[in-house]
Amino acid sequence: MTHLTILGCGLMGAPMARRLLAAGFSLTAWNRTCAKAEALASWGAIVAGSPALAVAHADIVITMLEHGQVVEEVLFGPGAGHASPGLKPGALVIDMSSILPEQARDHAQRLARLGVSYLDAPVSGGTVGAEAGTLAIMAGGLADDVERARPVFNALGRAVHVGPSGSGQLAKLANQMIVGITIGAVAEALLLAERGGADPARVREALRGGFAESRILEVHGQRMVDGDFAKRGSLAIQLKDLNNALHTASAMAFDAPITQGLTALYADAARHGFDQLDQSGLFCELQRRQQPPVPKDTSV
Repeated sequence: MTHLTILGCGLMGAPMARRLLAAGFSLTAWNRTCAKAEALASWGAIVAGSPALAVAHADIVITMLEHGQVVEEVLFGPGAGHASPGLKPGALVIDMSSILPEQARDHAQRLARLGVSYLDAPVSGGTVGAEAGTLAIMAGGLADDVERARPVFNALGRAVHVGPSGSGQLAKLANQMIVGITIGAVAEALLLAERGGADPARVREALRGGFAESRILEVHGQRMVDGDFAKRGSLAIQLKDLNNALHTASAMAFDAPITQGLTALYADAARHGFDQLDQSGLFCELQRRQQPPVPKDTSV
């Protein structure tokens, strides 16, 4: 039986771990906040006290961590207890976090020197997709390693092999550019409709099925209409991913003016205290910017 380890049991890692346990995999869990890993014990997970202990018997290791620096620290240190010394030769590390493509390529090379295979396989679909097992998985690395990971991916969603190491992260950046920009478009459009006197809920309904239809209009648009900005995804993580996209674009001498403008808008939202809201909380920043409507002159 393939034994899995998951490093990172937060908003995304915990429901992914539950999906894998429900699919019949044996699994060891580790998290910096131990209580989050311990919550998986009732589902049958083994809880480990350090990354090194967690990966000691793992055939496949999944990382689902906040950003590239945390992945670097958990895999390679500094400090005692990081994962790389405990990895078995022949193991496969699947980083499902969202990090820079250049970091993914570096991790692949360093792990290869240890006799360990690597895939960068970030996901899209949020906590809803993680819980339902419908994540979009963008896998970069060797085709043989993608096939080796296929049973794991099938328990979590739909995986597509998009190219060599780093390509999964490039695909995720493309995803986050589209998501972030579309959230901004939906928020601004609904606010404009509301300012003009239309019912934003009915405007959203009217747009459904036309060329403006999208998953963002469906899900995040509903959250905007409801004023429900409880964190499923995170505006702060969305901002991090957009900054990663701009960093990567700059390294390629690629001009990304639309992403640049929306990144500045998300940064303003974070500065005004909306960073711990759902991504749809960008609506709150756009709403904050609106001046009171000019009264109509009824004197004539």
